[in-house]
Amino acid sequence: MNDTTASRNSVPSTPPPLEADPNAPLDLAAFKHAFRRHAAGVAAISTLAEDGSPVGFTATSLASLSAVPPLATFNMARSASTWPAIVHSDRVIIHMLGARNRAVAEKLAGPHAERFIGDHWHVGPHGLPVLNDVTSWMVGRIVERIAVHNNAVVVVQIEGGGIGEDDDALLYHERAYRVPGATLRAAD
Repeated sequence: MNDTTASRNSVPSTPPPLEADPNAPLDLAAFKHAFRRHAAGVAAISTLAEDGSPVGFTATSLASLSAVPPLATFNMARSASTWPAIVHSDRVIIHMLGARNRAVAEKLAGPHAERFIGDHWHVGPHGLPVLNDVTSWMVGRIVERIAVHNNAVVVVQIEGGGIGEDDDALLYHERAYRVPGATLRAAD
């Protein structure tokens, strides 16, 4: 193999990270408005606090990172009430929410102490809280927590899960929960 063939078959290395400039001019109102217009699926993340009590929150930042190995990511503020549990825990449950789960989404976005009062969940794998009647859920091991300013990107390797009844996806758009609209035809 010559050097040209080797360079075509090799994966480029990752460039060093660049620091974000906190003093860069920005129209913060435009930034926030732009993301309010970006519809996102609503997921719920649950785990156990250090004292063993269930904790959870809603997330619109859930993304698939890799199929092999199966990796997912979510973002969260390191000032969030659930961040200490994410730091302490080695596993989480990721729940995909459907339209029928709107009340659960509102509950998990509400006061921290009230999120697991009620019969909307049960104890699942590794003793973790699993929400009832979701469209699907995945249990995973946290493999990385990457600090990004006051926030974090959490990388989870999926180990298993379950599929529930189908439902319209629960979306968050323009500060409101919504469901998908009409299916669009492919462009000509």
